[in-house]
Amino acid sequence: MKKTPPHDKYFLRSVHQEIDLYDRKLAHLRKHMDFPSSADRDEAESRLITKRAALEKTARELAAQGVEFSDTELPRSFGDQVGAEGYIGKGESGGVPGKPSLVSGLGSA
Repeated sequence: MKKTPPHDKYFLRSVHQEIDLYDRKLAHLRKHMDFPSSADRDEAESRLITKRAALEKTARELAAQGVEFSDTELPRSFGDQVGAEGYIGKGESGGVPGKPSLVSGLGSA
């Protein structure tokens, strides 16, 4: 039988670190990588965004379940999207009005 990993604050911290890693990978892809066509760039970007979105969903679910976390451990792209009850906003982009989101700015590059 396969064991499921414990969903505690340490697991949530590692999920936050992975989200931050994908944020850096997306930034590198947009700024430094050359692609033969814009379709290839969009495809590569889409793959990274899909993986990051799954991690963000997991992190938001864990926070909603009451798993404790420190604001200092949040990915930089989450900014100040945290309230007393956990993450603010829903969906992939975080939903903080007036704040640029990593996911919402994907069409430009």
